[in-house]
Amino acid sequence: MADTEPHLIRISGPLRPDDVPRLCEQVADARHGAGADVICDVTAVTTSDLATVDAIARLQLAARRAGRRIRLRNPAPALLALLGLVGLTELLGLVVEMERHPEEGEPPLGVQEAVEAGDPAL
Repeated sequence: MADTEPHLIRISGPLRPDDVPRLCEQVADARHGAGADVICDVTAVTTSDLATVDAIARLQLAARRAGRRIRLRNPAPALLALLGLVGLTELLGLVVEMERHPEEGEPPLGVQEAVEAGDPAL
């Protein structure tokens, strides 16, 4: 399926070292002029570990070599925290785009809580 944004790369699943060369090529070959950001949609990345952090750091370096930078779209909170913990958000100047996430204690949209029979009213 073709993306409507030519500079968008969708990344999914757990990121492993053997995925990095192919993804770096995609970042370098993004169909936009020098200086344009390459959006890496990481919504479907399923792991937040050091292999994922390493892959993202290498993607940012590949983008810099091509005269670009990456924007991470919708990283999981755990991944965002790990990137901050190891200092990559500041060191690499990563730009993060976030969709609205439910606030603390607020259920995600579309989720309804069930009530057990016999539960006392609040």
